[in-house]
Amino acid sequence: MIKYKHTLTYKCSLVTLLLLLLASITTQAQGELDAYERQVYVQGNDTLPYRILYPKSFDQKKKYPLVLVLHGAGERGTNNEAQLVYGAKRFLDEQEQFPAIVVFPQCPKDSYWSNVNIVPNAQGQRTFNFQAGGEPTRAMAALMGLLKQLRKSGNVDKDRVYLGGLSMGGMGTFELLWRQPKTFAAAFPICGGGAPEMARKYAKKVESFWIFHGEEDGVVPVEHSRIMAGAIENAGGNVKLTVYPGVNHNSWDNAFREPELLRWLFSQEK
Repeated sequence: MIKYKHTLTYKCSLVTLLLLLLASITTQAQGELDAYERQVYVQGNDTLPYRILYPKSFDQKKKYPLVLVLHGAGERGTNNEAQLVYGAKRFLDEQEQFPAIVVFPQCPKDSYWSNVNIVPNAQGQRTFNFQAGGEPTRAMAALMGLLKQLRKSGNVDKDRVYLGGLSMGGMGTFELLWRQPKTFAAAFPICGGGAPEMARKYAKKVESFWIFHGEEDGVVPVEHSRIMAGAIENAGGNVKLTVYPGVNHNSWDNAFREPELLRWLFSQEK
């Protein structure tokens, strides 16, 4: 019986130690991401929280590349934190090699980056009907206002503005491209989709596209990215499609681990 108590005490201590270690790592990661300043963009009755990372040796007299990263549906809200969970650390870790202004906006819970009609079926699968044209969602309208403000700040190199996003943010990426086709030098949509008929509006205006998707994606089928890659290529665009075998919806983990992602991104210029 005494031996059992000792074993139980040891196991409890080990679990406690692991929990403390995990909490410490999480706190440290959150502390690192505090380098992204908290800001809020206001447009009429709408507010768009966003986090912004400036280069370490930021100089008001210089111009820097601008990167806009759009999160997925699960990170919507108003806490101005959730949107940093995927991708933000990669830009932070490599900011000395690739100094840039990096912005992560947060979409409200009741909105969506893209204008898409989502229809679920009895099996729980969803069909995405992307709208070709029409008014932007309130989140997209606010996002375009924020982008305009950032580009007018005087610190942005307008020939090196980049756009990317995951899931809902990948869909928002494709939509923002056709809404503002002359703005971006490169785009990296991850597990998203869009209206293929709109690709002709931006395919030749954006220098390069790198599209990512998991082959086993059970949320947003990989066919959406294949269709968009084909539409961009057929319209004369320079596009690369990377499909990860055996990967489900979380292909953003793979994409943000791509060794050449940032080198490729920051090498693009209008």
